[in-house]
Amino acid sequence: MAVIKLDAVGLKCPQPVLKLAQKVPEMKPGDILEVTADCSTFEKDVRAWCDRTKRTMLSAKDIGGGKKVIQVQF
Repeated sequence: MAVIKLDAVGLKCPQPVLKLAQKVPEMKPGDILEVTADCSTFEKDVRAWCDRTKRTMLSAKDIGGGKKVIQVQF
């Protein structure tokens, strides 16, 4: 199991989720993708993507400055 980090700070929605989706082919079962973004709808968009793709959103943490870190398990 690996933790892969993806920085999507400065990208406007839906770009952070699109970047997340581009990582799917690299991910192995059990891997965690940790995405940092500052888009206002980022968490809502990731939740919807996880529901659609049957992935597990492990956590969403506000780290200040309008940024959030979200972990998705594959």
